[in-house]
Formats: sequence, structure tokens, C-alpha cells
Amino acid sequence: MSARDTTTAVAVRPEDERLSIGDNIIYGLQHILSMFGGVIAVPLIVGGAAKLPGDQLALLVASAIFISGIATVLQTVGVFTKTPFGFGSQLPLVQGISFASVSTLTSVIGKIGGVEGLRTALGSTIVAGIVAFLIVPFFAQVIRFFPPVVTGSIITVIGLSLMPAAGRWIAAPTALNPAAGAASLVKDGKIVDNPAWGNPNYIAIALITLAITLGLSMIPKLARMAILLGLALGTIVAVIWQAIDPAAKMINTPNFGGKSILAIPQPLAFGMPLFEIGAAISMFIVLVVVMVETTADILAVGTVVGTEVDAHRVANGLRADMLSCIVAPVFNTFPATAFAQNVGLVALSGIKSRWVVATGGAILAVLGLSPWLAEIIKSLPTPVLGGAGIVLFGMVAASGIRSLGKVNYDGNNNLLIVAVSIGFGLMPVVLPGFWHKLPNIVAVVLDSGISSAAIVAFLLNIVFNVWGKGDKSTVHVTEAHAPARAVTADDVEDLDK
Repeated sequence: MSARDTTTAVAVRPEDERLSIGDNIIYGLQHILSMFGGVIAVPLIVGGAAKLPGDQLALLVASAIFISGIATVLQTVGVFTKTPFGFGSQLPLVQGISFASVSTLTSVIGKIGGVEGLRTALGSTIVAGIVAFLIVPFFAQVIRFFPPVVTGSIITVIGLSLMPAAGRWIAAPTALNPAAGAASLVKDGKIVDNPAWGNPNYIAIALITLAITLGLSMIPKLARMAILLGLALGTIVAVIWQAIDPAAKMINTPNFGGKSILAIPQPLAFGMPLFEIGAAISMFIVLVVVMVETTADILAVGTVVGTEVDAHRVANGLRADMLSCIVAPVFNTFPATAFAQNVGLVALSGIKSRWVVATGGAILAVLGLSPWLAEIIKSLPTPVLGGAGIVLFGMVAASGIRSLGKVNYDGNNNLLIVAVSIGFGLMPVVLPGFWHKLPNIVAVVLDSGISSAAIVAFLLNIVFNVWGKGDKSTVHVTEAHAPARAVTADDVEDLDK
């Protein structure tokens, strides 16, 4: 009996593979470490806009971690998935608090101010989530208009649009406000120059982490844990580096003061949500963007895993997404969505099991219940996260490029679809604020590179390939990435060896 036989069960779908409990915990933790910084950044930004004191800010962070974990479990495990109204795509997708909502949330809070503004932002999220939940069946039907030329373009943009986040983690780890720019930070409510920007110590640690991760990826027995080990070893190097040069200031010292070991997030801790029609409309637009991004991530991870993704599965994933957005404000946090960087981790590690990610979601929920554990994870040096992020985000872009390599470009306008959709998708990435003078309803959508690319690719595909005489290929979005031949028993034996 091979080692594989002792740790996994035979699965019809790649994502249904079951690993040992130990592997589930190790690989699940790897997923959580790779996205933890993104989860805590949103509540810190929004809580700062509401001028919350330290204890209330900690509550926002803990609530965000807890809901992200619960949403991840719902998305990966799924309930009633065989029915017309199921929840969860049953794909290895990690859910986290969406950055797409930050601008609108802070805007609502800024207009009203303080805790009242926060309650209005939470109330508008509930209303918008309910409306978005109701339109999921109609939204999911667009899946048939997402052939490989569309999904490949979107996946490429997802990876490329994430790269600035890795850069900020490396070069400006204290810049918590993306709107302020990587070289600036918010201090006492004002935007000031970030003195840490471009610190050579940070760049060196990021490159060392990157080198460690790449080196481990070359060792077959360690390749699947390359990110986890890279983060661990990179952190050790950063600790030693700071001990030699205290001025480097790379380690975030855990703050256990006033925090209990276990604390269940209190529902409606800031009071009953308030409702305002204008804020609700703005948040609905944001959730449409979130739905576009989640659809793109579902298609992306389906491509990476090599599994069938149809309209029913997309609808299940979106329903889980929107249910999380409705419940999140009750637990003092904000809309949750699929995290694209974890799609890159699936591609890099080769671990396609949704049960691994479900385990990671459970770990995340436990972290949300224990402020001490969350503080320990928060202490990871951001340059170390940035070094690993280069690999993760690059893998997403590479998966998109691989998809585009299998598209037929002869005698059609597919090359134009790719060119224009990637161009639109990267515009808000390379020039933040490019669309800010357009009406808010348009700017909110176009300011997301992922939604810009998805909308443009979707529309151009309809114009050129549905209405026009373009690519008549009937290849399904996931069939384009299927193996060239069936896997045989000899192949499995070779893998075991």
C-alpha cells in the first residue's frame, strides 16, 4: 500500500480528496497565514475612519476573523448544494473581508461620523446583501458567456492586480490605508509621508523569503508546504535580523494587554444597525462588484483544480457569499468575499482538496474567538508576507496566461478581447483614482480592476463571439484546461514512486 493510500480517499472530483487530519491542519494553516493580513486590514481602516478606541477596534478585528472563518467553512463544505437553493460552491476558496467595500464604508462613516456612521454602514450592508442575495439566480446565468478567452483574461488581471498589495507589504508595511498610497500612511487622521517606505531591510527580508520559498518548491517532499515553511523561516530570519539591527523594526510585537484568551464576538456590539437609502444603494453597487469578483474567483479556482463549474455551482457560491454579507454586520463586520491570493496557493501547492480549506476556515474562526492567538498571527513581519505574496499572486497571473495560451486566435477577434480587457483591468491598478471623477455608481465598479476586466471581457465576447461571427468554439470554460489524455493506473504508480 502506498503512502497516498493511507492519507487520502478516492474522490470523483479533485476538490473532494480527503487528506489526513495532520495534512489538513498544516495545509489549512498555510492558507490562513497567506491571507491573514488582508483580513485584519479592512477593520483597521474602517474602525480608524470611525475613530474607535483600541478595545472597540480589537472587537472589529476579532469579528472580521471569526466571520471570515465561518464564511470559508460554508463556502467549502456547502449545505443543500443539490437543491436549487444551495449554499457553497464546494471549492477550495478562502473567504475574507472584501477590500472592495472599504471606500464606500469609510465614505458613509465620514458623512455621518463616529459610531452612528458605523451603524449606518452596517445597516446599509444588510439591506444591500438581501437585495443582492435575491438576484443571485439571474446573475449566475451569465456563466455560459464566460469561455476561456474571458476567464483567462480575468484570471490574469486578478493576479496582476494583487501585485501592488505584495509591494505594499514589502516596502511600506505601516501603510494601512490603500487610498493614501504605498508611500503614505494615516497618522492622527492625517495623511503623512511614510518614513519606512522602501527600507532596504524590508526588501532584503522579502527577497530572502522568496528565495527560501522557491528553493523549497524544488524539493518534492516539501513543495506542497513551501509557502508555510517560507513564512516560518522568513520570520526567523527577520527576528535574527532585527536582533542584530534593532533599527530595522520588522517584527510586530504582540499586544496582549487587556485581551482575554477567549472572547466570543458580541452580536450588535455597537447597537442596532441604522438604515439610510443612499448608503444602501452605494453598498448594493459594491456587492455587485463583489459578486463579479467572486464569480471570477470561482471560475479561476475551478480552472486550477480542473473541475466542472456550471451556473448552478456559481449560484451556490454566490448565495454563500451574499449570506455571509448579510450576517457579517450582525457580528460587527463587513462584506466577505473569496480571496484571490489563495487561488494562487492552490496552484502552487497542488493541494486541491476543499477539506483543507475548510479546516483553514475552522482555524480562522478559532482565531476570531481567541484575541491572543490572533495577536500572535498578526506579529508576522509584513515583508515576509510580501515575499511569499510575489509567488502567490504571480501564480494566479500565470494560471491566467496558461488559460489564454489554449485559446484559438485565428480568424476571430479573441486577441482584441484579451488586449482591451487586460488594459481596462490594469488601469485602476497602475493609476489609482483614474475613474474618480465619474459618477459614483460608475466609479465604484470601474475602480476594481477585476470587475473592470470581467465586464469588458464579458461584453466584448458577446459582441464578437455571440452576436458576431467570431470564435464558434463550444469548449467549456474548464474543458480547455483538461489533461491531454486520461490518467492511467501506471501514472498513479509513477506518482507514488
